Amino acid sequence: MTASHRRTYIDWARGLAVLLMIEAHTTDAWTRPGDKGSVAYALTVIVGGFAAPLFLWLAGLGVVLAASRIAARTGDRVEAVEATTRRGLEIFILAFLFRLQAFIASPPSTPLKLFRVDILNVMGPAMVGTALLWMAANSAAARVAIYAIAATAFAMLTPIVRATAALDWLPIWVQWYLRPAGEFTTFTLLPWAGFVFAGAAVGVLIVEADERSERRLHVGVATAGAALVALGFLAAAQPSIYRSSSFWTSSPTWFAIRTGILMMALTACYATERIELFRRARLAAWLAKMGRSSLFIYWIHVELVYGYASWLWRGRLPLWGTALAYAAFCMAMYGAVLLRDRIVDSWRRIGRVQEAL
Repeated sequence: MTASHRRTYIDWARGLAVLLMIEAHTTDAWTRPGDKGSVAYALTVIVGGFAAPLFLWLAGLGVVLAASRIAARTGDRVEAVEATTRRGLEIFILAFLFRLQAFIASPPSTPLKLFRVDILNVMGPAMVGTALLWMAANSAAARVAIYAIAATAFAMLTPIVRATAALDWLPIWVQWYLRPAGEFTTFTLLPWAGFVFAGAAVGVLIVEADERSERRLHVGVATAGAALVALGFLAAAQPSIYRSSSFWTSSPTWFAIRTGILMMALTACYATERIELFRRARLAAWLAKMGRSSLFIYWIHVELVYGYASWLWRGRLPLWGTALAYAAFCMAMYGAVLLRDRIVDSWRRIGRVQEAL
């Protein structure tokens, strides 16, 4: 069994993040106000809320896998860091191009919203930081420790940074990256970048594992994840050590709980891949393809969900109707991926023919 095949479960995890992302956005945009006070809707919000942490967590894991693969192939750690750093910067630039697209395609808007901090604005710099920390350590143990410390620091400092007045002197657009500012900050570096570093720590362990030891590794990852969840709930039941903190937004306990769940989810994907029946199923290939196309789906689906394409039913569907629309929209996104791949393959064939001539 090849390493690439064994790690198809990472693509499945990305595919799961895509499904959660679409669920979060469609239920938010298409469900009628009267159904948004129900318990069922609250549960969809909680479940869909795991999409962003999972994307960020897998981004950190992916940086480590990519850097390790490039270093093994070229024997040059500097080249590995340059390549992964460049990818992080590309993601950061794409964040502004995405906002520009939204500015043009979904008026009315204001030029100031071009600088709104969204998930790509956080993911890109965090990927750069992950690559630099990978270079800073020579051993797997040191890398795991550095990433764990970084993730913990981002989580623990979040309530302090959000409450302090010491940052008031910074330019307002810099403050948007550090603490919420209404519609201009969907995400902030603290604590969200911490998920990238937490994923990188697990990525180091996966790189070091071979086919035989990877099973034991995932047992350990799931066990550690369960311990994080238990410790998070235990700490949440105690008086807060912070002057100001909210469990659902800035609390390190909620960060720990989510990180633990992500760790267990990855192990669940790994365990599912061990099942021959599912590994050969069409659904598995569909989920993996969605995962490999996560950035493309993110790019096109937001405007379709919130833009003019869905204005007829935006905010008008009962929750059960949103569920049906969600399923149909997921199939549409898969069709978009197939169409994109077909177009790309056609262009490549044309290019090869022109080169032959």
